[in-house]
Amino acid sequence: MKQPNDSGSGQALKLPVGLPEDYIATAETGLSAAEAQARLQAGQANRQTAQPGKTVPQIIGENLFTLFNLLNFALAFCLALVGSWRNMLFLGVVFSNTLIGTVQSLRARAMLNKLRLLQEKPCHPIRDGVETDCPPTDLVLGDLVVFRAGDQLPADAIIHSGSCAADESLLTGESDPVQRGQGDWLMSGSFLTEGKVTAQLAAVGDESYAARLMGDARRIRSPKSELMTDLNRLVSWISRILVPLGILLFLREYLTREAPIEEAVPSTVAAMIGMIPEGLILLTSVALMAGVVKLGRRKTLVQELFGIETLARTDVLCLDKTGTLTTGEMTLDQAVPLDTDEAGLTAAASRFLGAFEARSGTLRALAAVYPAGAETPAATLPFSSARKKSAAAFADGTVLILGAPSFVLDTVPAQVETWAEQGFRVLALAEAKSDGAGAPCAPQQELFQGGELPPVERCLGFFLLRDTVRPAAADTLAWFRAEGVSVKIMSGDDPRTVAAVARRLGLAEAEKAVDCGALTDEELFAARDAVIFGRLTPDRKRLLVGAFQADGHTVAMTGDGVNDIPALKASDCSIAMAGGAEATEHAAQLVLMDGDFTSLPAVVAEGRRVIGNITRTASLFLVKTLYSAILAILLLALPLRYPFQPIQLTLISALSIGVPSFFLALEPSHERAKGKFLRQVILRAAPGALAVSACAIAAMITQHRGTSYEVASTMAALSAGLIGLVNLALVCRPFTKLRALLCALMTLAFGGAAALFPKVFFLHTAELTGSNWLSFGIITLCGFGILLAGKRLAERLEHPGNKQRKI
Repeated sequence: MKQPNDSGSGQALKLPVGLPEDYIATAETGLSAAEAQARLQAGQANRQTAQPGKTVPQIIGENLFTLFNLLNFALAFCLALVGSWRNMLFLGVVFSNTLIGTVQSLRARAMLNKLRLLQEKPCHPIRDGVETDCPPTDLVLGDLVVFRAGDQLPADAIIHSGSCAADESLLTGESDPVQRGQGDWLMSGSFLTEGKVTAQLAAVGDESYAARLMGDARRIRSPKSELMTDLNRLVSWISRILVPLGILLFLREYLTREAPIEEAVPSTVAAMIGMIPEGLILLTSVALMAGVVKLGRRKTLVQELFGIETLARTDVLCLDKTGTLTTGEMTLDQAVPLDTDEAGLTAAASRFLGAFEARSGTLRALAAVYPAGAETPAATLPFSSARKKSAAAFADGTVLILGAPSFVLDTVPAQVETWAEQGFRVLALAEAKSDGAGAPCAPQQELFQGGELPPVERCLGFFLLRDTVRPAAADTLAWFRAEGVSVKIMSGDDPRTVAAVARRLGLAEAEKAVDCGALTDEELFAARDAVIFGRLTPDRKRLLVGAFQADGHTVAMTGDGVNDIPALKASDCSIAMAGGAEATEHAAQLVLMDGDFTSLPAVVAEGRRVIGNITRTASLFLVKTLYSAILAILLLALPLRYPFQPIQLTLISALSIGVPSFFLALEPSHERAKGKFLRQVILRAAPGALAVSACAIAAMITQHRGTSYEVASTMAALSAGLIGLVNLALVCRPFTKLRALLCALMTLAFGGAAALFPKVFFLHTAELTGSNWLSFGIITLCGFGILLAGKRLAERLEHPGNKQRKI
């Protein structure tokens, strides 16, 4: 098998290393006001180019001037020319289709325009040696900008002076801050968690990392919908035969039979309009919209209609660990005293916690168990990912150090590695002595010069922390496994930690974990059968999604960070967790508004209900399409007139297809959508189409025994209506009260229309003689036989390996 191509458009995004070739350092006084203005006018400002996208008129035009609409408008125009206004009722379906499609396209455009990663807080460039304030869009390439803890980078920058810890989780998925110093890159979209730096902007506007990432997210993609693909293919097939067939039918009626144009046009339009499954397209749109409403009640926002379908067909679900399977918080699982007792470890932990006002996830987990002390520290050393530890010094000379055991202790006990293999995040709390007692709140640099700490005298103990899993996550994973959906966990974290979470949740084959940070793209592609993928970058998440798709899978992806956007856009169904990055929510097809992954089964069930019912009821619509095409082709060779008027087909379609389909589309259905949609519906529709075609031809042949065209057409229309109602009853089995009532009401409505409004529908029932009624009965019973026999044969062809289902 070949490797999948990169799912995005353009090259993969890579984090830069080293200085750019054209890098010229800006003086410490920064740019002058004149230099900044010149670069602004030269197009070097930190402004992103507006995405071209589609305008509102373009969207309206694309939905209005479709091949489907053009065919219908052309047929309506022909009817208008001969004054056959009653036969133009089908235009209501056309306008409904156009309205729904336009609204959905405008919604998608509005959502994509809202995509935003960068904040718009004032920045602090140095201009003419003075720190000033300006909007981020007024920054220019080469500006020296001062960044402090809490600031977000509006553009890619290289540190000129100072050091800091940067949170790049939005971009990379790594949860720990990264220590950065002079000469290092700071990427747009990251936040400073500590420190202060002066950095020179090296990539601004569209060239920044965040802008390129958002560029991928904003691209409007075509929905990966088998349903839409098959419907478009069906319309394409019909359009290729419709026009030439219609011209031939009209010429036959008007020239060969010498029928007046007032008869030839409606007859030809009836044949052509019957071949267009306009109701099927409307049913699909309305059923999906109903699914949107139902999912909204379940706190799920649907931003792309066909996301419901792809979710129903999903057989591979890719999940992020943090925020999806876990709450994002840590909990203290166990405290293990070493060179002290439990009381001593508790006292030391409380003393350490009292030294820090800021609460990281780690400190919050400890603070949930140990009360913070009231003692004021002499100095503190904040945690950084480079040091992997933090420290607090006190007036009595005691220094408490908390961090990763390998960074705190000279000798790490073997048990620590065992705990790490079990998925715990292990912290060591050690004690040291400073050279002398410091005054409370002494400057940090006086006690911790350059981050140097005094040697550890003893290790007080270890804290074993673990991720807090969502309460019902295990049941949710079990549900997907039972439904035949493979679950893959993608994370930027250590694969051992991710695998431990998966084991706690009972995920099958959780031991199949790979560290993707050490793999090439080719090796990663070869390892796609694993279940746990750790240390993944955004681009490699996208690569994995493409690998699963190359194997023929339908892939759903969940995420809450901007780093998930490339994979979300590449997936067949993208699901964002509310509460994460706003840009991620706008980029996804579905958004779980409660941020709860455990609500996914209900969402999937709704998608399956919608798609299952569309597949089941679509066969009703194609019955009319197929028998209209069959009759049109046969009547080119047979010396018979077309049996139906457009308004008769409207009546038959409405009561045996249209109205019941919209009710059936709301029925429960829990089976995962499988198989080829178009093949399934054609097999199910063919028996009904053959039965109607046979009955219509038989009815028209009675003209050779002296029956008038009006009577023969009436018999054909009544027979087609009854066969349609029987076909409806077969689709409704097994009967529920609602289905039985639906069939009864449609039968009564058809009988009432024929009895009460025969002239409206060109039904000449009053002219039928006893002989005609007998012929009608025999023809219709034969049609029922063809329908039932065809259904049994179609069932065998649709499920060749299964036992025949009883009709």
